[in-house]
Amino acid sequence: MKNKRLKKINFLLIILLFCSFIYAQKPRARDLGVPFVGTPGTFNAITDVKGVEVGHSTIISGNGNNVAGEGPVRTGVTAIFPRGKRFNPVYANWYSLNGNGEMTGTTWVTESGFLETPIMITNTNSVGVVRDAVLKWYVDTDWYRGEDWWYTYPVVAETYDGFLNDIYGFHVKEKHVREAINNSSSGEVVEGNVGGGTGMMCLGFKGGIGTSSRLVTIKDSTYTVGVLVQSNFGAKKNLTISGVPVGVELKDTLNYVYKAAPQSRRQEGDGSIIVIVATDAPLLPHQLKRIAQRVPLGIGIVGGRGSNGSGDIFLAFSTANENAFDRDNTTEVKTFSNDLITPMFEATVQSVEEAIINAMVAAETMEGINGNKAYALPHDLLIEILKKYKRID
Repeated sequence: MKNKRLKKINFLLIILLFCSFIYAQKPRARDLGVPFVGTPGTFNAITDVKGVEVGHSTIISGNGNNVAGEGPVRTGVTAIFPRGKRFNPVYANWYSLNGNGEMTGTTWVTESGFLETPIMITNTNSVGVVRDAVLKWYVDTDWYRGEDWWYTYPVVAETYDGFLNDIYGFHVKEKHVREAINNSSSGEVVEGNVGGGTGMMCLGFKGGIGTSSRLVTIKDSTYTVGVLVQSNFGAKKNLTISGVPVGVELKDTLNYVYKAAPQSRRQEGDGSIIVIVATDAPLLPHQLKRIAQRVPLGIGIVGGRGSNGSGDIFLAFSTANENAFDRDNTTEVKTFSNDLITPMFEATVQSVEEAIINAMVAAETMEGINGNKAYALPHDLLIEILKKYKRID
């Protein structure tokens, strides 16, 4: 009897290991042969910028008709730490292409020039609970290192997942915020239906979390630009990959039935995208604003139009000048000349483009509330289309 149990346990372990291997080997856009401009870092992720950590908490449960407070649930939280889990503010700034969305704490980022907190991304109706949970986490972990500081403004951003998720059930809790924080690490970043991106859609297909990076050489020094997106925007007709009108080619393929809430003004193509840009290049806040302002160029390449119902909000930070933040003393910092910054703009645009496509390639078909379904971008058809237009052999 004991041997039978051991054999059963070993068999289950083998299955789990096999599934883990398959999951870890999930293809990215480059694995399908999709061509991109620029050289990525080791992980082709925002974590190629030294010190940056990313973590997710994914909440999936239930099927069938939506019962508010019960589900189905398709949502989560994503956390980004610029310099790991320690209080060490970074220069930062932000920009919004279309402001039908939310990113808390940004007024102080602009005013002070510093990002003092992690960046959290979730669904539209969970911004408040995530912000409160981060504040509690600060208290429990002594985030301010013994200082009895009288203000703090957590940065929390959102996109809307109510097509698939019981968004008025308020399923994101403090424990999920802490899970995303505790799961944060450097290295490879899981993409697609994870974290805050769990229930998101993009350009007519399933979307979610995506990331990419670029190496930039300026005056014999190499710098990294890394991007993470929570991608939930756009209409299928505008989807463009490697300059190819993929959305037009797939217009009659895998159409989901769009269901807006009763009396809703939301139209197909509405949605949002949150983009976080990290770099180790020595840039000051006004220069990081210029970086953030280039993000829409990458979104436009893949088919974003900044629709009226979209919250397109972007934040850029630099991990250089590690000792710049000091409450009591004058500090010295380094910075690029503006005449050297154009390659950083190009790297930002390239990384945003690839991060969005990575999110779509990684995402899997998902059915949510009331049978609503968002279909994954079909890899085989994408490859056929790119071959048709001679973008790949």
